[in-house]
Amino acid sequence: MRAVLCKTLDGPGSLVVEDVPEPVAGPGQVVVRVRAAALNFFDTLITRGKYQYKPELPFSPSGEIAGEIESVGEGVSNLAPGDRVAAYIGWGGAREKVAVDAGACARVPNGVSDEVASGIAITYGTAIHGLKDRAGLKPGETVAVLGASGGAGLAAVEIASLMGARVIAAASSGEKLAVAKRHGAEVLVDYSSGDLKSALREATGGRGVDVIYDCVGGPFTEPALRAIAWQGRLLVVGFAAGDIPKLPLNLLLLKGAAAIGVFWGESVRRDPAGHLANMEQVLVWIGEGRLTPHVHGRYALDQFQKAISLIERREAVGKVVVSP
Repeated sequence: MRAVLCKTLDGPGSLVVEDVPEPVAGPGQVVVRVRAAALNFFDTLITRGKYQYKPELPFSPSGEIAGEIESVGEGVSNLAPGDRVAAYIGWGGAREKVAVDAGACARVPNGVSDEVASGIAITYGTAIHGLKDRAGLKPGETVAVLGASGGAGLAAVEIASLMGARVIAAASSGEKLAVAKRHGAEVLVDYSSGDLKSALREATGGRGVDVIYDCVGGPFTEPALRAIAWQGRLLVVGFAAGDIPKLPLNLLLLKGAAAIGVFWGESVRRDPAGHLANMEQVLVWIGEGRLTPHVHGRYALDQFQKAISLIERREAVGKVVVSP
């Protein structure tokens, strides 16, 4: 079978497509024929050895997949060949088949495509974990999403809106903000052309933002934090801008606010049942039409370089999916 392989830590440009042995389902595992493998910004980091996880070479990128179970291993009784599933696997998804722990597999409802299902584990999983589990978001609160047009940001816009929040989308262009509006944002802020602090305070009538969902970091975190409400929560999700900000802690003290880390990958390891429940809830919402994940584009395995370059240049609006 064919697989995209990272054989040296020289970045996405060094990835190759080669034949590898087919996987065999071990005890508690299933073999999934991959119909779609979604890409994320961390795929550009993991191929340079700059991500939290550093798999042994060679490995395949893509940490989330959807497809059809081809075989099951010893001890697996709740899944069978032919079942459609989606799973977060950390890495290794950009290949035609992959062995996956059965406990990581969520059933994909009828009416949800493989392309959509493959892209929900990380972005929507992070969003629901951050907003529900970490921030304790309540209906009627205000959420500002920084980096609102990317895969992670759009998921947060949708989940926050579905949970009854008023969503302020912040992004770097009018085109990106228009996408966020279509996915539930009520207020749009272009942080490339104005003062973010002032825009957020104006959008909340001077009260401040209850929850800041920050996928960007860099120069945007501190001005957003300066517009936080009393007992607001800053969710530290990622640093797509490249720089990790250093914050004046007096800003938290003066607002009785909290800075909360959202390390979704570690939460999956520590609470796999909680993650699976969140993932199944998101898939149900999608099947009911209450969530509408945006797929930027679908690419063949041989087009992997083109697909991941969209992520690296931050040109993708929504998820980029590879279909082996």
